Amino acid sequence: MSKPQPIRYEAASSEVREIFDDIKKVKGIPEVNNFWAYLASDPKTLKRTWESVKEVMAPGKLDSVTKEMIYLAVSVTNNCGYCIASHSAGAAKAGMTPEMFGELMAVIGMANETNRLVNGYRVPTDPGFDQ
Repeated sequence: MSKPQPIRYEAASSEVREIFDDIKKVKGIPEVNNFWAYLASDPKTLKRTWESVKEVMAPGKLDSVTKEMIYLAVSVTNNCGYCIASHSAGAAKAGMTPEMFGELMAVIGMANETNRLVNGYRVPTDPGFDQ
């Protein structure tokens, strides 16, 4: 199998162009980024993923900066360089300050360390934590 290639707007089907147009409108960007361009090689995956991301990342009880920071934290933990870059930019656009980023990185590092300690020591959950 050959390496997947991005689908650019000019070469996209009308179905993909419609999704690209929605992404650009919702995100307020002039062009879709590489993630969406690569997913466009499978229009069903592109559509399903965009609809899910749009729903989950829309403002709700959690504001946009909190959602982007959570996404960034998971991306750091999963070691996804592309997602770290994308959601760092998204979080900054939503209002994350450099100080907030620093605190977030400290929390991510601490959570990963203590999670591994708990797993290594096989610490049972305290009864008071069960809900």
